[in-house]
Amino acid sequence: MSKVEIFRRLHRRRAADDPLVLPGPWDAASARVFAEAGYPALATPSAGVAASLGHEDGQTPADEMFAAVTRITRAVDVPVSADVEDGYGLAPKELVERLLEAGAVGCNLEDSNGGVLKDPHQHAEWLAEVRYAAGGELFVNARIDTFLHGDGDPEQAIERAALYTAAGADCVYPITAPADVLPLLRSGIHGPVNVFAKVGTGPSPAELGELGATRVTFGPGLQRRAAAILHELVQEMG
Repeated sequence: MSKVEIFRRLHRRRAADDPLVLPGPWDAASARVFAEAGYPALATPSAGVAASLGHEDGQTPADEMFAAVTRITRAVDVPVSADVEDGYGLAPKELVERLLEAGAVGCNLEDSNGGVLKDPHQHAEWLAEVRYAAGGELFVNARIDTFLHGDGDPEQAIERAALYTAAGADCVYPITAPADVLPLLRSGIHGPVNVFAKVGTGPSPAELGELGATRVTFGPGLQRRAAAILHELVQEMG
């Protein structure tokens, strides 16, 4: 069975209190830690990778991001999905080729650029082109930024989700959606739902699963926590 099929199966028939938890490695070393801990798959965070490369979030050159993803996928045997922001302006065919060359089995694709929401119909058309270029070789997670850059209207998020799933997205990701609206989103969205969790605070992954999450990711939270721990260690050394 291919890694992408393994990854797809991990999203299916999940118990309500057992969502797929995908830690976010920012380099090869962190990826090995998560894989050795027993996680069946990983999902890179663009902000965490950016920080490891010395860039601000959203400022990583495409070549550097794909190179970082390649190092991560080579370091572990488990499937790895890659956050490639809004696709770096690449044509769908080239974007898919570069993801596959990097060893990724899936990708996050945002529906905003520079903090501005994209037209959902145009974005859906673009996602459909990505889906066509990828065939069954990539698991496409369509990020919905209405809670991050919009007015936070759950109905708008549901409408975008419908467009994106119709375009071929395998999963949708209403990032930073408040926990209390997750049941509404779950009732209106057909297919897997990715939910953002905060590290060490807020609802646990199991609780998010009971609210409607199919899978849970942490964005750059783990990288930032690791950096904070390192800072504490440096202070102790002094």
